[in-house]
Amino acid sequence: MKGPSLRARLLTALSGDPDGTPRWVRELAEGDDDGYFPDRGAVWTVHAGTATFVAGIRALLIQALHPGAMAGVHDFSRYREDPLGRLTGTVRWIICVTYGSTTQAKKETARVGRLHERVAGTYATDAGAHAYSASDARLAEWVHLAFADAFLGAHERWGGPIPGGADGYVREWATAGRLMHVENPPETEADLRERLRGFLDRAELRRDERVDEVVRFLRDVPFTGSMRLAYRVLFAAAVASLPRPYRKLLGVRRTVLPVVTATRIVLAISQRALGAGPRAQDFARERHRRLAHQQAGAHPAE
Repeated sequence: MKGPSLRARLLTALSGDPDGTPRWVRELAEGDDDGYFPDRGAVWTVHAGTATFVAGIRALLIQALHPGAMAGVHDFSRYREDPLGRLTGTVRWIICVTYGSTTQAKKETARVGRLHERVAGTYATDAGAHAYSASDARLAEWVHLAFADAFLGAHERWGGPIPGGADGYVREWATAGRLMHVENPPETEADLRERLRGFLDRAELRRDERVDEVVRFLRDVPFTGSMRLAYRVLFAAAVASLPRPYRKLLGVRRTVLPVVTATRIVLAISQRALGAGPRAQDFARERHRRLAHQQAGAHPAE
């Protein structure tokens, strides 16, 4: 019996559905406005590309360096038992905020917020126990910065031009930061880089056994067959794309193999597979067409 297609395996990993059309994707066609981000704008362009596969790994690696974020993952995440479930939950929020109506984006953000309500505790420091909470503004800022940096950096290396450039992406994605209660998110690439450096300069980031555990897991996520080989390339790409200070903190090294070129091949194959059927942005464009038709009907040409 023939196994599932590459497209089905990719979509199962990303959305939990082999057709890539779970209920929350189909709901992208619903709603009464165009959403927070314009079609073919910076955010749509970056998030539609398969460079996001590298970006997701890179974001998780960087985020793990903050002891508050790492404590939340260690204490509350089920990534070890259900890694794909953890992945699809994150992808769901990104897709709904990127392509959904403002109502759907707010609804999805509220769902994530409810999950975060219980994420609180303490972690050990040299000065004693330190409290953390997923609702902490400083921690929310770190997660937003790491996400924006990872997705921008991966797209700049493996994607195409960005409408409005890097500043356009950072400025647009600041809207998502505000949805997640980030105070004054950066709106330029320079500000994004400066704030990230601030966390390094203030020695707020660190490596410990929990970070090492996450790195080991991310290095060898339990995929099988061709997906396993492709993932190893993507992990190596994520490491290679990291600025040196983060690689040093994480205790990882760039491979001597031609990973940039190998990643281009993996991403091109993935893009071709995903392009064989409808994607999230197609459902969003269905909503846009419906709204444009309704508006034209309400204001017929004289």
